[in-house]
Amino acid sequence: MAGLADSGSNPDVDLLYDINGLAKDAPGWFDRVMEYVGEYGLLLAIVLLVVWCWWSVRRRGDEDAASTVAALVWAPLAAGIAVLVNVPIRGFVERPRPFLDHQGLEVLVQGKTDYSFVSDHATIVMAMAVGLFVANRRFGLVALVLALFGGFIRVYMGVHYPTDVVGGFALGTAVALLLSPLAMALLTPVVKAVERSPRVGRLVRGRGRADRDDAVIPEARNERTSERDLAA
Repeated sequence: MAGLADSGSNPDVDLLYDINGLAKDAPGWFDRVMEYVGEYGLLLAIVLLVVWCWWSVRRRGDEDAASTVAALVWAPLAAGIAVLVNVPIRGFVERPRPFLDHQGLEVLVQGKTDYSFVSDHATIVMAMAVGLFVANRRFGLVALVLALFGGFIRVYMGVHYPTDVVGGFALGTAVALLLSPLAMALLTPVVKAVERSPRVGRLVRGRGRADRDDAVIPEARNERTSERDLAA
């Protein structure tokens, strides 16, 4: 690979060429799939995991449903805050995209003119994955695997250095974890208030224990009434 000659002993650039070199050897249709997955697919998959987790929590109606839903609300909020934090970081570092400084890369997405460090995509998917992990470990582990794969694809596409992705992972994780106690302290009372609402309470707990008790008590009352009628 000719680009390696220009990279010197920089392991970040060497790894960039090694991973992006896979795109050169892959068929065109596979690169198109990776382009879509890297730009939209994995982020959409993590969003669907958050929705699936919410639906599962709502359907079970556990006593701690409010705190779990609050954590699920925090996941996209953490991603948004992390992206905002990344704005001054990008402006301070001012690192150009790798294809602007290095020749011979297979760039799958054209028109990227903003700075490269830190990767917004890596920041968003990792912040959401960590936020989902706080809410539910089973769903969170799946999201973390998808986020890691998403970071790999960003380098594969030739639009980020590996350190751009690692920086995004670190930023997303830091925001989601460090601000989580404050976010939960603010969001949990709000979600509990929604849970008590007769109109929108089912957004938090669709079939809670109280609902099941209400369904059983009338039947028990009818059975006792029938027994008294027979005794009479």
